[in-house]
Amino acid sequence: MRKKIRIGQVSLSAIEDQWQRNATAAAIAAARGVVRTDGPIPPGTPVGRLSEAEWGWLLAAMLFAWIGKRAEQAVAEQLDTEQLIRLTALDPQPWDAGAVAVILPELADACAEIGPWSKPLGEWPRETIIEFLLKAMPLIRKAMIARDLSDKGITRKSRNDVIARQVNAAAGGPLMTPDEFNDEIRI
Repeated sequence: MRKKIRIGQVSLSAIEDQWQRNATAAAIAAARGVVRTDGPIPPGTPVGRLSEAEWGWLLAAMLFAWIGKRAEQAVAEQLDTEQLIRLTALDPQPWDAGAVAVILPELADACAEIGPWSKPLGEWPRETIIEFLLKAMPLIRKAMIARDLSDKGITRKSRNDVIARQVNAAAGGPLMTPDEFNDEIRI
C-alpha cells in the first residue's frame, strides 16, 4: 500500500530541517561578518594563526546568530524559546554531556573503592561495571534535574521582560509585561 502525499502539506520534520538550515546559514554569515577587510579578522588569515580572542569572536558570532535564529523560530511557532534552543539534533545532546561532566568529580569520589582503574573497561568484571553505572545514574539524574529546573537558563528573564515591554510599547500598549497584568486589584 502506497502512502498518499497530499499536495500543499509540509511535514513537521521538513519545517524543522529548514529552520536548522536557516540557523546554520545565519551562523556562517555571522562568521563571515567577523572575517572581512574592516572586521576584526582580515580575510586570508590562516586558521592556524588565529589568536584566542579571534577564535572567541568567531565562536561568539556563530553561536549568537544560531541562537538568534532558533529564538526567531520559537516566536514564529509559539514555542518555548529555552526548550527550542536546546533542541540540537545531536546525540548525545550537549546539555546532557554538560550535566555528566559536572558530576565526574563526585562520581570519582563515589567510585574510588570499586573498579580496577589500571585496566581497560573491557577487562572489568561485569559486576563492577554494573556497580559503577548504578553509582553514576543517580548523580547524572540529579545533575539533569538541576539543569532542567534552573530558572537561569540560556535566555535571561530580565532581558525577556525588556523585550516584552518594548513590544507592548511599540503596539501602543503599556510598559508592562503580561505577567504584571495578573496582579490582584485591592479594593
